[in-house]
Amino acid sequence: MNATAPSRSSAPRPGTTPVGLGGPQPVLDVVIPVYNEETDLEPCIRRLQAHLAERVGYPYRITVADNASTDKTLAVAERLAREFPEVEVRHLDEKGRGRALQAVWSASDAAVLAYMDVDLSTDLAALDPLVAPLLSGHSDVAIGSRLARGARVVRGPKREFISRCYNLILRGTLAARFSDAQCGFKAIRADVARALLPHVRDTGWFFDTELLVLAQRAGLRIHEVPVDWVDDPDSSVDLVATATADLKGIARVTRATFTGEIPVHRLREQLGREPIGVEAPGVSPSLVKQLVRFAAVGVASTVAYLLLFLLLRTMVGAQAANFTALLVTAIANTAVNRRVTFGVRGRTGAGRHQFEGLIVFGLGLALTSGSLALLNHTTHAGLVLETTVLVLANLAATVLRFLLLRGWVFNPRRTATEESS
Repeated sequence: MNATAPSRSSAPRPGTTPVGLGGPQPVLDVVIPVYNEETDLEPCIRRLQAHLAERVGYPYRITVADNASTDKTLAVAERLAREFPEVEVRHLDEKGRGRALQAVWSASDAAVLAYMDVDLSTDLAALDPLVAPLLSGHSDVAIGSRLARGARVVRGPKREFISRCYNLILRGTLAARFSDAQCGFKAIRADVARALLPHVRDTGWFFDTELLVLAQRAGLRIHEVPVDWVDDPDSSVDLVATATADLKGIARVTRATFTGEIPVHRLREQLGREPIGVEAPGVSPSLVKQLVRFAAVGVASTVAYLLLFLLLRTMVGAQAANFTALLVTAIANTAVNRRVTFGVRGRTGAGRHQFEGLIVFGLGLALTSGSLALLNHTTHAGLVLETTVLVLANLAATVLRFLLLRGWVFNPRRTATEESS
């Protein structure tokens, strides 16, 4: 089996070139977003500055992003900037951690952009392994994880429960593969950030999650670092308000994914993160994944079909119930397979896909209705036998459906032609 890389220009892919460490510009820009943190800011900056001065052998910057503080936070930050040449201050007139990171990261001239919470709950010993794979070009994004194996965490059961529930929700709704979305300890390559940040809409706490979901769907490599983390008992974060905002963000990103508002394919091309092609005679590189996803969608469709059939059979008869149940589930099945199984997003070609899907539905209807008619013609079938025959016929129709959807309706060559036209 031979691997063939996707065709690209001679220019290196963003995020893959090792970062030069000897230039005059800062290699690393660590952002500390703050709002009314006049007490915690100074010990944070002094501790972080001492750590970087001792451990880092390249130019760096610490940027305090003041989110419209109403206490003496800005004055403390400006005094620290006068004391340490590596410290800069950026004041914003509006609140929002996401807004602060968006503003500072978009304007930074550093090669690697990071941020951490002002309480420094994460042990700074994790900073080097967080940044190293980004400097080498191995990874695009790096996150500290309190839920990865090897992490050591001290926090109350309430926060632990909320954190794990939130990440389970992300896995179930957005298919997130990263383990900890909200740990305030992350870094990203600047050349990659320039492509992603214009598409991140959240200005608050959901900013992290949205950025990570977008990075994952763009094919970027996310490196996770198990961290030592001690909860700040004086944290002023409103858990209820944050959770509500996060759930709204999940709903928005889910909707944007299905409508094609998030330009995943364009980002993959821009960043050079198309799937790796594999040559194997007669076998598509995505066949196994497509089969697994199609089977999962098929199981759900079959269950929905049976429930509808049993519900309608007593009201409209077997044939009409079979037609209605099959039609409804076929339309839904085509839409879900379009997005989940065959990876087609956006509205381009959606009408054709549904029309041709209905043709495939007609073939499935002929198979199941024919089986039902043959059964009723040869014997007086009861509900159990009738349902069994329909299940078997529906499974045969499912195999036919996969072959036609894959080779005709969602044929990659036809889809690529439509997207380029």
